Amino acid sequence: MINVVVSGCNGAMGRVLTKVIEEMEDMTVVAGVDKNTALYQNNYPVYKSPSLVKEKCDVIIDFSGPSNISGLLEYAVNNDIAIVIATTGFSDIEEKKIKEASKFTRIFKSSNMSLGVNVLINLVKQATNMLGDVADIEIIEKHHNKKVDAPSGTAKMIAEAINKELDISMEFTYGRNGTDAKREENEIGIHSIRGGTISGEHTVIFAGLDEIIELKHTALSKKVFAQGSVKAAQYILNRKNGLYDMDSLINNN
Repeated sequence: MINVVVSGCNGAMGRVLTKVIEEMEDMTVVAGVDKNTALYQNNYPVYKSPSLVKEKCDVIIDFSGPSNISGLLEYAVNNDIAIVIATTGFSDIEEKKIKEASKFTRIFKSSNMSLGVNVLINLVKQATNMLGDVADIEIIEKHHNKKVDAPSGTAKMIAEAINKELDISMEFTYGRNGTDAKREENEIGIHSIRGGTISGEHTVIFAGLDEIIELKHTALSKKVFAQGSVKAAQYILNRKNGLYDMDSLINNN
């Protein structure tokens, strides 16, 4: 049995993740971490800080917020616990902390836990290699009205993947306004839409001369992200210390 601590357990994704794990036979939630400890009735204890967790844990799955990462990393390193980080919006300093902690424990980090999104990124790379010098590339991401960071971590992943294929020659433009907003040749436009209960939608547009190619992924529910994080947890348990991502899982590296 794999014992899991869910960080952000009383948030929208934490509750979905709990339900997914409850349906599994080889995984169970032994504790949760959330600043709102009594917000919902859970079948496990909920603590305000990971340092307060008393239960034996094999892996932490984090769907909380960037401000919690220092405490989670300290808890994971001190107790030799693997951690799956599905949170987005980290600063450069926080990213460095994650990389440093991966020297001492197993860390799986992805801005999007959907396997389908990672298929999209691979397709985008192929399209970029064929169309990058003849088409303008734009990214549109849509999420629910409660999402706090923009653009989404996934949109950034896609943009960075495109830029890498183009030898880091592109600049990122986040939205456009004003009377002098003509598109430059070396830019990738990234646009964010927030509204309703959209689980997540990412579209990459390759606009060429008299033709347009669009690659798109739509998440119909948050469950796809929870299921992906569970696969990540199962994958990372028996790995060596290090930093892993969806490419590692898909290619079984």
